[in-house]
Amino acid sequence: MNRFVDRVLAMLLLAIGMLCFTRVYFALGGAGEGFASVRMAFFGIAGVVSALAALLFWAGLLPGRSTHDPKTPLFGRGAETQPGGRPRLRRLFAVVPFLAVLALVADQLGPWSRQPQDAGKGLIAEQPAPSAPQGQDVSSAPAPEPEAIQPPAPASPSEVALPPPVSPPEPAPAPAAPPQTVAPLPQVPPSQPTQPDGHREPVVWLAVAPDGHSILSASTDRTIKLWDIEGKRLIRTLGIHKDMARTALFLPDGARALTAGDDGEIVLRQLADGAVLHVFSSGQNGGVNKLAISPDGKRAVSGHDTGRVIVWDIEKGSVLRVMPGHDWSISGVAVSPDGTRAISGSIEGTLKLWDIATGKQLRSWHGHERGPYGIVFMADGRHLITGSGDYTIKLWDLDTFKEVRRLEGHSGTVYVLALSADGKRLLSGSLDGTARLWDLETGNETALFDSRSGPVYAVAFAADGTVLTGGYDRTIRDWPAAGGDGVVLFAGAPE
Repeated sequence: MNRFVDRVLAMLLLAIGMLCFTRVYFALGGAGEGFASVRMAFFGIAGVVSALAALLFWAGLLPGRSTHDPKTPLFGRGAETQPGGRPRLRRLFAVVPFLAVLALVADQLGPWSRQPQDAGKGLIAEQPAPSAPQGQDVSSAPAPEPEAIQPPAPASPSEVALPPPVSPPEPAPAPAAPPQTVAPLPQVPPSQPTQPDGHREPVVWLAVAPDGHSILSASTDRTIKLWDIEGKRLIRTLGIHKDMARTALFLPDGARALTAGDDGEIVLRQLADGAVLHVFSSGQNGGVNKLAISPDGKRAVSGHDTGRVIVWDIEKGSVLRVMPGHDWSISGVAVSPDGTRAISGSIEGTLKLWDIATGKQLRSWHGHERGPYGIVFMADGRHLITGSGDYTIKLWDLDTFKEVRRLEGHSGTVYVLALSADGKRLLSGSLDGTARLWDLETGNETALFDSRSGPVYAVAFAADGTVLTGGYDRTIRDWPAAGGDGVVLFAGAPE
């Protein structure tokens, strides 16, 4: 569509250039001095610029300002390689021909466009000089004397009226001061607390340990951090990826964790000291956008920016399957409660169901208008919940692959979902800056958590039932499940 518009604009600019050259051609036969020369020079330059602009627009060399494509990742390498465009040069080559059109109209209708023979029309004719009397020499005729002006006769003293005495003018009353409305200063949001060992960039993942005592967080600053909830302190920076970190998951044994990032590595780490036990490298399959672990901790499923889905054997440290079914970057993955199936979603809205053991694609359907970033299985394994860039949350029946319920309320991309331990409540985080709690039995929103500080990228349920969020402001917050104000549990690093 943009290419078609540029070619139409090129044809229009070429027509403007031809008009300018035509104006110069006809002006060559007239006066070449003064204002006419300036006009000829202007239309000549405008014609050259218009013709050059037509050529550049036709060749597609003046792209406009880039905008976010809904089929590209929200952040990461894919988002950083968008074309920058040449908006200033584009505006310049569009404005000059527009000025030329205005000049052509003004040149046609202005007063300077009239022909020379019309120059004397409308002027007042000079009156002829009076002729001298017949037989009299004009040069010797005396000039008529001006009529003498008789001054008025002075009035007699008795007839002079004395002016009344003049009293000094009373000072005018000072004008009343106009009413004033004073605008108050804008309310500046309170500054956020900071801590030196906090994340330096947005928090994009949160996971709570099986015993509920600690939290794993992943950040675009490339670090994975392990936090003590009860002591409200950093236990350690568990590891650092070569590129932004995306996911950090506890294994069921509570002693190990899997972390993944845009560097294409999935790292098995020991929580006690952060030691690296094994590195799973995706090689040419691209960065790891999302990662999920089977409930028994034996398998991991990763989604990559190349559109591939990979199944890993954690115990053997090997690759089981590489599934290239998606044409677009993966936005979300999930593993079923029985560990036999996986769901993957890509950024254009397609969902695929896989058999983990065989790598066979069981079903594919277009579930959303944009990418499903949050994906969770319900406890029965027969229902799936997805949150998407089209701002909706959908509940799917995996027996019929039909949408059975839709949850609406977010005004931005639903980026992450978390299911409560009892399976009755759903927690969603969105780029609109809020997290929301939903009752899955009724579909009603039961609580709203407003960060007022930017997108929410990560959510989790704490062991005590409270809500945890992480996001753009680099902090990890704790919220009461009934709603209300949250508290900063772990602050971000100073800017």
